[in-house]
Amino acid sequence: MIRRQTVALAVLMTLLVGCGGNQPEERLLVRNPLLSPEQFGEMAPTTFQVQFETSAGNFLVEVHRDWAPLGADRFYNLVTSGYYDDTRIYRVIGDFMAQFGLNADPYVNQAWKTQFIIDDPVMQSNSRGRMTFAKGGLHTRTTEVFINYRDNQMLDSDGFAPFGEVIEGMQVVDSFFGDYGDGPPRGDGPYAAMAQARGNEYLDSDFPELTRIILATIVIPN
Repeated sequence: MIRRQTVALAVLMTLLVGCGGNQPEERLLVRNPLLSPEQFGEMAPTTFQVQFETSAGNFLVEVHRDWAPLGADRFYNLVTSGYYDDTRIYRVIGDFMAQFGLNADPYVNQAWKTQFIIDDPVMQSNSRGRMTFAKGGLHTRTTEVFINYRDNQMLDSDGFAPFGEVIEGMQVVDSFFGDYGDGPPRGDGPYAAMAQARGNEYLDSDFPELTRIILATIVIPN
């Protein structure tokens, strides 16, 4: 059973009276619900799958909440809200991992960048195909995730807790565009801080060959 839970945009209708008459003029004001992260706190199912449609093909991730409950809940809410739709897989390092999770809209990135979740205990190893939240220190997980290209057990002791794994389409994951390399200061690839500040406008203009996530959809196994 596939369940698409893209959150509808909140719409506010205001009536403005014209200067020269009595006829009201309607103006539609739209606010992206992703600008309010506090509303996305639903508990994830025990097990669920996410199908990713990308410019390189499709792949399927299975999430196990008992592996990392807080990470699974956050990922579930990001997918159901449409957060990962129309985003870029901006950091691809061969024989290591592929990372994504910066939104197309810089204002959304600003809203989420301090929405930290506490680290889960590491219950599973960062083996090939496992998906894990990226982080910059203790309890700093927000929206970015990566898929391991190899067995990266050295990440286990650093507190990187896998919450799911690719169960179909790993050949698609292997084909993500990676010729740009790592970002500063290690390389000349996409600069994460700039991608956060400018969103797709920066990534598409400066790194147009990046693999694109078109749509991420929740799948509840029967």
